[in-house]
Amino acid sequence: MDSTNTLILLCGLLLVVSILAAVASNRLGAPVLLTFLLVGMLAGEQGVLGVEFNNPDIAFFIGSAALVIILFDGGMRTHPERFRVALWPAISLATIGVALTCTLVASLAVYWFSLPWPAALLMGAILSSTDAAAVFGIFQSRGLQIKERVASTLEIESGSNDPMAVILTLTMTGAVASGSFPDWYWIGLDIVWQLIGGLTIGWLGGRLFIIAARKLPLSFSFFPLLAVACAISIYALTAKLHASGFLAVYLMGFVIGNARLPQLVHILQVQDGLAWLSQIAMFLILGLLVVPSYLVANAPVAIGIAFTLIFIARPLAVVVSLLPFSFPWREQVFISWVGLRGAVPIILALFPWLSGVPNQELYFDIAFVVVMISLIIQGWSIAPVARWLGLEVPLKAKPQQRMPLSSVPSKEALEVWLYRIDKNSPACDHTWKELKLTAPATFVGLIRDGEWLQPETQPMVEEGDGLLVAATVKDIDEVSRILASGGKGLKVSEKDFFGDFTLRGDLTLADVGSFYPVGELNEGLLSTTISDYFLLKFHRRVVIGDTIRLGDVILTVRKVSDKGDIQSIGVKPVKG
Repeated sequence: MDSTNTLILLCGLLLVVSILAAVASNRLGAPVLLTFLLVGMLAGEQGVLGVEFNNPDIAFFIGSAALVIILFDGGMRTHPERFRVALWPAISLATIGVALTCTLVASLAVYWFSLPWPAALLMGAILSSTDAAAVFGIFQSRGLQIKERVASTLEIESGSNDPMAVILTLTMTGAVASGSFPDWYWIGLDIVWQLIGGLTIGWLGGRLFIIAARKLPLSFSFFPLLAVACAISIYALTAKLHASGFLAVYLMGFVIGNARLPQLVHILQVQDGLAWLSQIAMFLILGLLVVPSYLVANAPVAIGIAFTLIFIARPLAVVVSLLPFSFPWREQVFISWVGLRGAVPIILALFPWLSGVPNQELYFDIAFVVVMISLIIQGWSIAPVARWLGLEVPLKAKPQQRMPLSSVPSKEALEVWLYRIDKNSPACDHTWKELKLTAPATFVGLIRDGEWLQPETQPMVEEGDGLLVAATVKDIDEVSRILASGGKGLKVSEKDFFGDFTLRGDLTLADVGSFYPVGELNEGLLSTTISDYFLLKFHRRVVIGDTIRLGDVILTVRKVSDKGDIQSIGVKPVKG
């Protein structure tokens, strides 16, 4: 009984310390995932608490379950527009990019460190995929909003590159253990089945959950638990069929997250906490498993492989994978830099350990050091690099709080939203009737100094008020565009980024030239619309934040339709 209570106390203390340390790391700009790893190491057998933990089976179980929850959460928060913008570039990175990274890391490990080819290829396979937990976690903790084409590519890549990495790792583990390689066509068929099986089962799982959510007479409190239970079951079933369970849960989350279920807000609120708990538990347990003295012994090789991966293998893999897609060089640089390694390589490094291959702990120790270096160098610098490359865009307008009207029997999910008003908000110093909303919404009142000002009094919206609105979930973007605060405390404000003036995308260049100094234009271009001119210049789907310079003005895409047509642009002068 005493040992049980001690274990519970230890788990509770580690969670508390991790959460408090995460607060401190955010203030320092450090990646929170790195903090969780360090807390685990400090609690380990050569750390402050001296906890002895040497069970890779338990670590693998906890890590896999945590990844399922993290990927499921990431899928639910992925908008369909992201797939339209970046699906094929992300697939290229998740397949060709992973294979190239594996090959380049292995080749340089053989050349520089004289590792045997089977061991080098196994090491390359373990380190070949980016980590969804690291990418999602750092974007969320930084509150970083970057151009959609880049963010979508990175998130879809990190959510879908695990099948390739897992197949390569299992293949190389078997080759090292047996001393023989399987036929390459079998590996190719395995990859195809992993992808097709994972996509099919994930889509079916998502559709079945949606049907169940609309039919089952359950309390709303049970739906988040049902969602997690279904995600874990789909992962296990898919893995049992030797398809990609991680890809299946990511797609299942995507299908559920875009179904406009009235229970979705409840599910997302619970999932947010579960995803953070999963990240803490996963990185803590991996930190406990490592022995720092072993890391020091293998440090020279690990550091060499880490710098090879960050500065040579990842950039080359990105350039080759994105060749067909006309990505600007700035975006390619950022995608290369955000090839974050996190828990996935460490978990993959457990495969050789569990399989009993020679030097089994070497792979784990090298993977751990590489992840640490990746989080320190790349994770710490993501926000500054994004700003340096000009890829950060203003944060998307959204309410400070969302309250679902889950008991209301409506075809469209209804919610009440709370908007905190500051002096930059478009709604400040106006009455509700003066606001020109382009979507249907009902004014519920203002919260001022803790008092509810009812709509009948027609109060003036003032700085510091909380504005309450009821509307359907599908209109949240249009309503937020008018009511959300306009940028107080943000690194990038809409005014600075887009400029003071907005033009429609269907205006011609001749129309623009009649108002702004756009310089001399070819006669044949004068009748071209702004939208068509952007397409001529970019040769790809345009996203918010894409810019073109015309004479002494800069045109910046401000709003894009679901079909990819430019609806409005911002205009600002070129800085002298």
